[in-house]
Amino acid sequence: MTAQRTLRCAFARATSIAGMSRRLAPVVALLSALLVLAACTHGKSTTGAGGAAGNLPDGAGLLKDSSSAMSDIKTTKFAITSDGTVAGLALHKADGTLTKEGDAQGTASIDQLGTTVELAFVVKGATIYIKGPTGGYQSLPLSLAASVYDPSAILDPKRGIPKILASGTGAKTEASEDVNGTGAWRVAANMNGADLANVIPGLSGSVPAKVWVSKADKRLLKATFAVPATGGTKGGTVTVTFTDFDAAVTINAPS
Repeated sequence: MTAQRTLRCAFARATSIAGMSRRLAPVVALLSALLVLAACTHGKSTTGAGGAAGNLPDGAGLLKDSSSAMSDIKTTKFAITSDGTVAGLALHKADGTLTKEGDAQGTASIDQLGTTVELAFVVKGATIYIKGPTGGYQSLPLSLAASVYDPSAILDPKRGIPKILASGTGAKTEASEDVNGTGAWRVAANMNGADLANVIPGLSGSVPAKVWVSKADKRLLKATFAVPATGGTKGGTVTVTFTDFDAAVTINAPS
């Protein structure tokens, strides 16, 4: 079953009430955008200290160290962009704050039925709040998206980023690079699609990726991976940047 078909079937069951499918359309796209947080971005290649092939650290070791470091993350800011079609839904960009418990807030720009829609979102506990270009926030049970989205998985050591990094194979350190002024190692690897599917529905097999691991603390700064074409979707490249780890964050439901 393709990712697009999975999304369609899951939400068809959850939106049998007349008119609910239209209300959920932007929610589906937004949640898919958040899912992609599990890994991704594109960097500028440099050489510099440690850049020579013989001096680069072991790629598999860097993935293991980054998996351990990300297991301890409590909060992070993110910025995400996509090129192409991801899980059958076109995401232009999204940014915001995410907690290990699954709470989140931010904004997203999505392509809905050929029109770019700007949304503000808040995920708090079991509820998601969506605000479109006009009007106030609408609240919906997060359980409506349970079959395709679980925000707590993103920073969960057993399901999210840490597991995805740990399951990478064929890792090879390619270069020493800076990510927003922070020294990092760029590592190419193949990620396990079954693990990625915990946060990006429909993925399987081996997914090519590049990750940027901080030299100082081994946290994941950026990563890119190619979402393959599946069924009616064209696939594409997703880019995510993580910053401001463990900053004090308070996410409240809109009043």
